Amino acid sequence: MKKFFSLMAIVAIVSVSNCSRIPENNDPVIGIWSRMDVNEVDETSRESVRQEWIFNDVYLGRYHRYENNTLVVKTDFNWETNDGIYTINYPGTEMPSHTVTRKDHEAGEVLADTQDNILAFRE
Repeated sequence: MKKFFSLMAIVAIVSVSNCSRIPENNDPVIGIWSRMDVNEVDETSRESVRQEWIFNDVYLGRYHRYENNTLVVKTDFNWETNDGIYTINYPGTEMPSHTVTRKDHEAGEVLADTQDNILAFRE
């Protein structure tokens, strides 16, 4: 009788584990996007600011901000898409959300806001 219940338990586990499949996400935004700005502090010095967004396939990502090659911000974000418009939220921070679209640009593929200001370039 123990063998029968063990067999039934194994069959139940196998059948339940086959029911839950994660849908594949092939959204074109998945990957690494970045932006590099160089600001003049005064006549003799400059400050470089690099921002990086890493989008993954489960609607999450990681944001990095480097100032003069030093990591100053590292946080997670979530993203969603609706008719080609992407909304990026940074929960737990005071960072504002971004609403962007993916566009082709002379410099390559970009994420641009509603006023066509470039947020990031695809790496």
